[in-house]
Amino acid sequence: MSNRPITEDDLHAFVDLALAPSRQAEIAEYLATHPDVAERVEDYRAQRGALRAAFAPIAEEPVPPELNVARMASTRRSMRVSTWRAAAAVLLLLGSGATGWSLHGWMERVPVGIAALAQEAAASYAVYAPDHIRPVEIRADDRASLVAWASERLGHPVTVPDLAAAGYRFMGGRLVATTHGAAILFMYDDDRGTRLVILSRPMAAERDTPMAEHIDGAIAGFTWADAGIGYSLVGPLTPDRLHPLADDVRRQISSKI
Repeated sequence: MSNRPITEDDLHAFVDLALAPSRQAEIAEYLATHPDVAERVEDYRAQRGALRAAFAPIAEEPVPPELNVARMASTRRSMRVSTWRAAAAVLLLLGSGATGWSLHGWMERVPVGIAALAQEAAASYAVYAPDHIRPVEIRADDRASLVAWASERLGHPVTVPDLAAAGYRFMGGRLVATTHGAAILFMYDDDRGTRLVILSRPMAAERDTPMAEHIDGAIAGFTWADAGIGYSLVGPLTPDRLHPLADDVRRQISSKI
């Protein structure tokens, strides 16, 4: 982790996924060890979601003719805006004071669904997989405690997939903060320095989604959703080697649902 201080602007930008991947991962690591700050970030996220929901109908409307820039320049006359639209603008400005960066990039394309989960899994891998001191919070020999803790926090029964047949032993796991709430991270190692990570969390809208491949540099991944729970397996393997493992993970989890 760098010595660069984490500011409130950084936290708001983290909520909006507006940071560089390395900085996004750095702040995720910080939040994992600072639950008080992580709770505040969850409040920012809730405010952001409420604003988006409240003003979604306005954002989807076409630009009124009287607000056309060319027309404004040519006629040079004052614009008359309806009372409700002015009120909406005031509320947006007030909201921006509370949420800071939460309105930054309002119209930018932000990953959602399994695309967001894939990004979160890659960021979690970048933070925890290289850690040789404390890569997991609860080790494999205390699997029962990990499963009980994660199941309670995520609100659904959690299953630990077994990848021993493929040569990967279960190391343990931890809860991590994501832009969509808490997620469980399971880590595996082949005892030759290659680590795999499974990140899982409830999905807001996508209940059942086909498996999708994603690649971020040397890290490949496969992400999907079953029965409203998202899963993403990532690691430094080629997609043709990782895909069978993802299929195996999906089969094991599906058999327990």
